Amino acid sequence: MIRDELTGGEGESMDSDVDAIVLVGGKGTRLRPLTETLPKPMLPIAGVPYLTHLLSRIRSAGVRHVIMGTSYKAEVFSEYYGDGSQLGLELEYVVEETPLGTGGAIGNVASLLRGDAALIFNGDILTGCDLTDLLATHRRTGADVSLHLTRVDDPRAFGCVPTEADGRVTAFLEKDPNPVTDQINAGTYVFNRSVIESIPTDRPVSVERETFPGLLESGALVVGHVDATYWRDLGKPSDFVTGSADLVRGIAPSDALPGPVGDALVLAGGTVADSARVTGGSVVDAGCEVAAGAVVDGSVLLPGARVAAGAVVRDSIVGRDAVIGKDSVLADAVIGDGVEIGARVELLHGIRVWPGTVIADGSVRFSADC
Repeated sequence: MIRDELTGGEGESMDSDVDAIVLVGGKGTRLRPLTETLPKPMLPIAGVPYLTHLLSRIRSAGVRHVIMGTSYKAEVFSEYYGDGSQLGLELEYVVEETPLGTGGAIGNVASLLRGDAALIFNGDILTGCDLTDLLATHRRTGADVSLHLTRVDDPRAFGCVPTEADGRVTAFLEKDPNPVTDQINAGTYVFNRSVIESIPTDRPVSVERETFPGLLESGALVVGHVDATYWRDLGKPSDFVTGSADLVRGIAPSDALPGPVGDALVLAGGTVADSARVTGGSVVDAGCEVAAGAVVDGSVLLPGARVAAGAVVRDSIVGRDAVIGKDSVLADAVIGDGVEIGARVELLHGIRVWPGTVIADGSVRFSADC
């Protein structure tokens, strides 16, 4: 049974001509060890699975029929969300038996489409893009495919997508030390059904390297929808932590936040001692304990995690039922489920601790004092 995590819904208009496709088949290796036990889109961020935040946006846009393209730990999605009725949605699931790439995963769900177009989402992007505006751009321009494009300060780390003045996409360029534009693919698309049905499903297909360039070569109209709304790829631990904090503080929008916007989110069943400090958009999930004198700043404590007296947790993710010992210090760390960290331990600089590991008192230090 899932919680009632989506708010609103009253009076929302439905867009029956549009389906939604959510690509959630990846293994999420950049977020290991957390993804050893849960697929990335199901990791709690700001108190609920990331996917719940995305589904809230889809429903707010008036789309009700959602197809999940799954593969890794596929059963987790259907067991948690079921048919989607509790969220006011109709969910269907397609399991990818062999890896088909991003394009192949889209083509693989073609038989379940009902409308003439589909909103398509990469399952690890947190964005405030107005989906109704994106759909309006698609319809106004008569595009075959429309892409949400966002501008970044340093596009050298991304492939870039130049457009003409009317929004027509002219190229899909690989990473370059001298990019011609600061516009990048933001991971949300609108595809006409005919385009989806043309994607091969008998082999892997990259939407970025094959489908999009192929559309341009064939003369199809591919349009970029550029906006300046919030955008973050949640693939890395640092981005996951920042994205969660931005949701908690109201910087990133969501209809699914299970509490008021503020400097911290403490869910029902989570306890924080009076002398402890929880700040920076941190999340204390259900069953968590933050003991006297402890500091939790800009971090995510997953259900059942415990932070002992005097411990400091900054910019980190602490897995389910993990224990952080007295006076220990975590900074930029990822702690797996069920880890037991003893007293006076220091774990810093991007360290990752795998599920079930036990670290004895004072046995790992980044400084000479103990």
